[in-house]
Amino acid sequence: MVKIRLIKPSYNLEYEFLDMITEWKKSEEELIPWSLNLYDIDFNLMVEKLNGYSKGIGLPEGFIENSTYWLINENDKILGAIDIRHKLTDYLLFRGGHIGYGIRPSERQKGYASLMLSLAMKECKDIGLSKVLITCLKSNLGSAKTILNNGGILESEDIDNGEIFQRYWIYIK
Repeated sequence: MVKIRLIKPSYNLEYEFLDMITEWKKSEEELIPWSLNLYDIDFNLMVEKLNGYSKGIGLPEGFIENSTYWLINENDKILGAIDIRHKLTDYLLFRGGHIGYGIRPSERQKGYASLMLSLAMKECKDIGLSKVLITCLKSNLGSAKTILNNGGILESEDIDNGEIFQRYWIYIK
């Protein structure tokens, strides 16, 4: 059985992280979650920042505490990343939600997003959340399926920047 797990960003996974970023950039897709976009600073500094954000240390202006995790396999290959916001601002309540996640292009459609979101629910519970809001574009059927697979309940649809997005709640058990 393949051992897949969530870990906090780690200094010893620089090669694996950069390999994932290189693959993602070749696909010309947006890097999601937002934490992946810190790739262009010193790697050790990036890890330090990401791990500090969960304690409210060094947050960029307008950001709230958030925890970043990497989904890795038994060979320490980074399969994806997930950011968990510890609370919601008015904007996040409308559009961003508690969670942003992404799976590297070569590892999609293998069930990793659903597994990663499921594993993240324990982390959400540990920080005191009883329910989480996740939003996705209506056109992103894979993300909607991932959310539904984890007990997501569609609350509403709205428009932001001309695109229809959906708002789902997952109640943590």
